[in-house]
Amino acid sequence: MTPSAGAAPDAQDIVIGPLDLAAWVDEALAVQAQAFGLTEEEIGVRRHIVLRHLANPGARALGATSSSGRLVGFVYGMPNDRAQWWSSVVEPYLRRAGNEAWLDNSFTITELHVLPAYQGHGIGRRLITTLTDAASEPRSILSAIDTESPARILYRKLGYRDLARRVLFPSAPCPYAVMGAVLPLRR
Repeated sequence: MTPSAGAAPDAQDIVIGPLDLAAWVDEALAVQAQAFGLTEEEIGVRRHIVLRHLANPGARALGATSSSGRLVGFVYGMPNDRAQWWSSVVEPYLRRAGNEAWLDNSFTITELHVLPAYQGHGIGRRLITTLTDAASEPRSILSAIDTESPARILYRKLGYRDLARRVLFPSAPCPYAVMGAVLPLRR
């Protein structure tokens, strides 16, 4: 059931569980498009990226589904690999900040998105904590737009701290922050 205008979704009706992201990639990208404001062209590019990520050893995904089976949020990540594109972009920023070691033995949160109507109800928190609880690595890293946003506030509450700021990704319109947390995440 989709919440009606003004009605808050019942987060208790949301089930968090394993997600076959390759099979649900289009639904997941629709969630990301609404949550993050992606264009059709950006969705097409990200589709290939997501499918390529899923081939990495240890890549895992979780979905948040409503009682009607609608995907309302998802998260995925994998053990960090310095040979991956993301690591190669953030490494100089982390090195300058004295935090390069975070690229080793860390679980990377690649994407975490929840439909706007379902945000603010603990779904994102449940997704990221459930995913990282299963990680064998002792810490987690991620990147988020470098602005004070609900996402950055959530990450801080979970124990993430800024490792590098004003990180510029090619073709990204704004700078990002790289954040890291010791696992397990705070509750």
